[in-house]
Amino acid sequence: MLKWIAPLLFALPAQAFQFEALEGGLIDLDDLRGRAVLVVNTASLCGFTDQYAGLQRLHEEYGPRGLTVIGVPSNTFRQELGSEEDVAEFCEVNYGLTLPLTTITPLRGPDAHPFYRWLAEQGAVPRWNFNKALLDTEGDLVAFEGAATRPDAPRLLRAIEAVLPE
Repeated sequence: MLKWIAPLLFALPAQAFQFEALEGGLIDLDDLRGRAVLVVNTASLCGFTDQYAGLQRLHEEYGPRGLTVIGVPSNTFRQELGSEEDVAEFCEVNYGLTLPLTTITPLRGPDAHPFYRWLAEQGAVPRWNFNKALLDTEGDLVAFEGAATRPDAPRLLRAIEAVLPE
């Protein structure tokens, strides 16, 4: 079930966050202002890993229309490969990913990335891999879906369509 979250509840928009990019440099959510953003915590050795293919399709289909899909590899649930190099190779060889990926990032606990601490404050806590946080063009969280919601799920596609820039 899609959880809609009222943007007025947030003190800090998501644009204030940066991730280290797997290929080097930063993925700065502030630079994505004006675009819808789908942030997905991922893992290479998870039963849901085949969702990478759907995320790539979203990237290709909706990217030109104003959606950025960001994969956030994490070992929080102990299902990620041992190094960023292994993750990059796995994603390229098995899925041909061209969507932006971050370095391996903690999601929960004292070392959690600030973005995931912010999500937790909003009541959107990843309970497994491949949770999807949809941000509107202003960086407000508008939907949070669990791992069982596939990237091509009609309700997720409707939520994406609703926040694409005009």
